[in-house]
Amino acid sequence: MTVTIDALEVADPPIAWGDAGFTVDPDGTCRVGSVRIELVGRDRGSGIVGWSLRGLPATLSEDVDGVPTATSDRDAPAPAAHANGVLAIDHVVLLSPDLGRTVGALAAAGVDARRERDGELGGQQIRQIFYRFGATIVEVVGSPGAAGPGPSTLWGITYVVEDIDRSAAYFGDRAAPVKPAVQPERLITTLRHRELGISVRTALISARR
Repeated sequence: MTVTIDALEVADPPIAWGDAGFTVDPDGTCRVGSVRIELVGRDRGSGIVGWSLRGLPATLSEDVDGVPTATSDRDAPAPAAHANGVLAIDHVVLLSPDLGRTVGALAAAGVDARRERDGELGGQQIRQIFYRFGATIVEVVGSPGAAGPGPSTLWGITYVVEDIDRSAAYFGDRAAPVKPAVQPERLITTLRHRELGISVRTALISARR
């Protein structure tokens, strides 16, 4: 059975996401494509504090390499329309202090790496390992050869938007200039998420051709 993301739990107040152009349901859920983003408030901390997944093995514990994980059998939600132009989640970034350990944990959860690439971030060598969770990509990022003791963390979300220039204009000076993405023939911008009251690092990317 394919492992897919049912929901991401985010420790933000619903009003902040509503002010940022997301449609938020009365129960605090933001439906983005096939994924629920459950806005659970600041009492839970900051950023993405957990997720629920479909298709997990029955033997899996309550976390995936330190990420709090619940099992779900809910159907995918109907996507909502968002004033900021967001259509779906392109990928979720998972930071790993120990790539070998994280790869092993994801294999135990029933997902295998599709591809990987080496790059640089802030002058440091990194490795990106890509997984397919249904329609959503999970991009695991860490330093090659590192073996830190801490947990992996869900770090950021990149959204597919209908019109990258229109979405960047919607956010105004809270969006960085639009530039070519690493992915061929796609464009990307990052948001100054803290200025929006959002604790999740956020980027917007144009749709695949």
